[in-house]
Amino acid sequence: MMMGKILRVNLTTGQITEQPYPDTLARQFMGGAAAAIKILYDEVDPRADPLGPENKLIVSTGFLAGTSAPTCSRVAFVAKSPLSGTVGYANSGGFFPNELRATGVQAIIVEGKAETPVYLWVSDNKVEIRDAQEYWGLSTIDTQHYMQQALHDGNIRIACIGPAGERLVKYAAIINERRASGRKGLGAVMGAKNLKAIAVRGKQDLPPLADPAAFKEAVKILHAAMKDSPVLYHRFRKFGTAGNVELTIKQGDMPARNFQEPAGEEYLSIGAQAGTGFRTRHYSCDQCPVMAGQVRTVSSGPYAGYTSEGPEFESLYSLGSDMCITDMGACIAMDRLCDELGLDTVSFGATVAMAMELYERGILTSKDTDGLDLKFGNHEAAVAILRKVAYREGIGDLLAEGSRLAAERIGGEAPKYAMHVKGLEFPGYDPRGLKAMGLNYMTAYTGADHSRGHSEQEVFGIPVPQAVDRLAIEGKAALTIFNQDVGAAVKDSSMLCTFVVRLALLPKDLGPKLVADFWRAAQGYDVTPEDVVRVGERLTNVARVWNLRAGFTRADDTLPDRLLMEPLKTGASQGHRISPEDRDFMLDEYYRLHGWDARGVPTPERLKALGLEALVADLPRA
Repeated sequence: MMMGKILRVNLTTGQITEQPYPDTLARQFMGGAAAAIKILYDEVDPRADPLGPENKLIVSTGFLAGTSAPTCSRVAFVAKSPLSGTVGYANSGGFFPNELRATGVQAIIVEGKAETPVYLWVSDNKVEIRDAQEYWGLSTIDTQHYMQQALHDGNIRIACIGPAGERLVKYAAIINERRASGRKGLGAVMGAKNLKAIAVRGKQDLPPLADPAAFKEAVKILHAAMKDSPVLYHRFRKFGTAGNVELTIKQGDMPARNFQEPAGEEYLSIGAQAGTGFRTRHYSCDQCPVMAGQVRTVSSGPYAGYTSEGPEFESLYSLGSDMCITDMGACIAMDRLCDELGLDTVSFGATVAMAMELYERGILTSKDTDGLDLKFGNHEAAVAILRKVAYREGIGDLLAEGSRLAAERIGGEAPKYAMHVKGLEFPGYDPRGLKAMGLNYMTAYTGADHSRGHSEQEVFGIPVPQAVDRLAIEGKAALTIFNQDVGAAVKDSSMLCTFVVRLALLPKDLGPKLVADFWRAAQGYDVTPEDVVRVGERLTNVARVWNLRAGFTRADDTLPDRLLMEPLKTGASQGHRISPEDRDFMLDEYYRLHGWDARGVPTPERLKALGLEALVADLPRA
């Protein structure tokens, strides 16, 4: 087996131990996020305080990290989410993941809490918990710069938190280079442990592949699929994810004004075509030939001088249309500040959009907002609040809790304007015009998370496993299960780049087969595409049972009343919503097809069929 070792780091005692990667874990969950979530299931009480020492942070790469397979330098961060209380999972790319794998380490389990700020140093021959007090309070950019200087090596790769993580902002991000593991608030988990950073530098060769020739052939097939994609190199490289702005505006599915309306043509000013006027260069993650990253610089106006590796589509929605901001310069500035201070752009923008609606409705006043005129479209106020959130100052201390908890503290009618599922704010796709996306939001184990089951078929018209009507509810349960389980198997276990999976492998229906080829060639396991899909099914069920143990029920598999009761009033999806009856119809079918009961609880028979007999004892009683 070519899997690396697992490091276990106890920050309370200072003890560091190494253990071989369990063969059973590798066979059943492959690696990456899937394996990390199984570790979370086994080791973290679902009722634990997510900001307490009993929560654990699991850092996990896929089995393809560090190999010649392109677009596989990705890492999963997993813990109980402080924002939602569910399984918390975020991932990023860049150079950190491959560098971690080059140290001989496949995964790190961080336990306990240090008394004072520390960072973890991992190299070929040494693993140490080191003092980090000189870096506490620094931005993520400065932390990486000065840590590399202190360690006399500019090639050291660092995943760290900024002031937001130190102050336990519920949606604080973990930043490596300029890549963000943004969602679910896992930066706050690091902050609660007094863990400022994880720094890695490795020069080790990977263990030998089981079948080098077969692996080389799989790499060749992957490159060919990427080259054959009509989108990946031709459009995605040119525009990045910003190209989704024009598409979702045309479909009437890009939210604006806190989901009160779809974004209109006025938001083309923050779209892909407009963004080309700000682009200064491309960039890529390690081992990625696509180079779809867009470096954009503001050259004039109040935000002149700001440079950002983005904003990506989700950030253009959350920092732009959701707050009714049409100024690309402001979006670039806020994207940069979120990265520096260590904030998730999506939850930040969505939470402020809620606050803007509350302000316009008179539920919040200028006294509550520190005198800021928090009307929709006021980008100066949004930038000011961003800093307040990161440092938990004034109104920022309230909004640092995320939309759900902030609305609950405000009280009255405020919670009805918080746009979230299970505490996680929505990304940039309005489910009223994308019904499978809506079902995914309701059932994804992390909350309103497009990455757990993105409906490419509805958004991009990809006819795999079949063409669909994005506005229909029929057949969306099976489609969502396909997107969640196959997506988890192909992306969240192997850690292949999600964009390559969506734009190159899915259109050819190639994902499970190619991952099986890689898995067989790397590990020597006798596996089939069906075995790959089974990994995704196990992940979905493990995460579901963990969330049930945490107290979540069918009642939490829902959408905000606005999306259930208010049809879209304009745009190409005008007149559509997901009614309570639509919700229940899709949920019933989803549960049935999964082999779960009407409560959304996996049956003992289903768990046993997946080789998860040990979970049966944890199921809630009828």
